[in-house]
Amino acid sequence: MASVNTIVCAVDFSEGSPRVAEYAATLAKATGARLVCVYIAPSLAEYVGFNVPQAALDSFVGDVVSSAGQTMDAFVAEHFAGLPAKGLVLAGYPAEEILAAAEEQQADLIVMGTHGRTGIDRIIFGSVAEKVVKSARCPVLTVKPREEA
Repeated sequence: MASVNTIVCAVDFSEGSPRVAEYAATLAKATGARLVCVYIAPSLAEYVGFNVPQAALDSFVGDVVSSAGQTMDAFVAEHFAGLPAKGLVLAGYPAEEILAAAEEQQADLIVMGTHGRTGIDRIIFGSVAEKVVKSARCPVLTVKPREEA
């Protein structure tokens, strides 16, 4: 039988993140797994060619990571209380960083949300969840945001 010792829970601090955390926490309680909650700040590297100084981009990303660290601490305390959990704030392309974190943490499962983009948004932005599902070495549980009543 497969064992689940480490769960990587990827969040973006959107309205759907608590729902993703709820699934990850439930699974961690059931399996005794440790949780690693990750948030990926954008790298903004694609904007270097737009006459934006690299130092300004680095400073902005640094500020985002710092602020996200505080948000992550509060998120982990609220949603994973009593569980072996830690938060990580990384910078880069979300799908790549989630996959790298899962490898580094030796994850047995990734839990993440979907945004359900359709049409032109999906063509332009792609789907982080889809990229992770296709490339992950471990199972991935995707959690769809609740439908509005």
